[in-house]
Amino acid sequence: MIVVAGEALIDLVPVAPREAGGPLPPLAPRPGGGPYNTAIALGRLGAPAAFCSRISSDGFGDALLGGLVSAGVDTSFVVRGPEPTTLAVAAVGADGSAGYAFYAGGTADRLFELPPPLSAGTRAVAFGTCSLVLEPGASAYEALLLREARLGRCTLLDPNVRPPLIPDAGAYRKRFRSWLPYVSVLKLSEEDAEWLGGVPEGPDAVVVTRGAGGLTVRTRNGTEVSVPAVPVAVADTIGAGDTVNAALLHGLAARDALSAAGLAALGGDGWREVLGLAARAAAVTCSRPGAEPPYAAELG
Repeated sequence: MIVVAGEALIDLVPVAPREAGGPLPPLAPRPGGGPYNTAIALGRLGAPAAFCSRISSDGFGDALLGGLVSAGVDTSFVVRGPEPTTLAVAAVGADGSAGYAFYAGGTADRLFELPPPLSAGTRAVAFGTCSLVLEPGASAYEALLLREARLGRCTLLDPNVRPPLIPDAGAYRKRFRSWLPYVSVLKLSEEDAEWLGGVPEGPDAVVVTRGAGGLTVRTRNGTEVSVPAVPVAVADTIGAGDTVNAALLHGLAARDALSAAGLAALGGDGWREVLGLAARAAAVTCSRPGAEPPYAAELG
């Protein structure tokens, strides 16, 4: 079982580009949130996955929970709350890149609390995005990361930096560095790495995504492998990085590499296959609007 811990929210995505001087386009609500998208992508790839979060009991929350169930994701670690669902208003650029404005005051996922021990069959736990920024929930997710790492479980961290949500950049960077000794696999975009001050050392493996430039991994034992991106007509990039997270975890699980020893033993050929799977999966997500990760059958 791979557990994904973090926020579930609703992306409000423009249904068409805005013409200069024209009216604002309608916004379509789509399930989202980096960890949520990662859990959905794992389920669609056929990986045994569970989601650990606090989700609103409002209509949006019902839709988010329904999406998890439809993807085959275990929701045993989901707690419901009466507070509203976080909203993220997306602005999609001409190249398909997405920026976000968040409406997260007093929302359900911010009140996440440290859950009871995870099931004995948990092989890895993934973390990231808003859930590691917005208090008081951020401290609970941090405690979960440290607890599971100390138990010897593989951990994946995707900070997926959202600067508008971070009130003190220096304090966040310091906190981020304090997590690194507890992280097995760190996934960063080029933009994340630049904002954080460079690609850090510490985790067993660091994967950097470069959009159309592909993906690169550097491991603690000196392996470095790059693969190209898969060419595709980009609808938008929403959920692409989250799909990469899921494909990395799924690919590593298939090679029995969700452990320090397994990661150390995975050579260049193994990493090339794992990164290739991630590149193909991300390309499918980019080819359609919103966070719509692929099913296993779509990847051949």
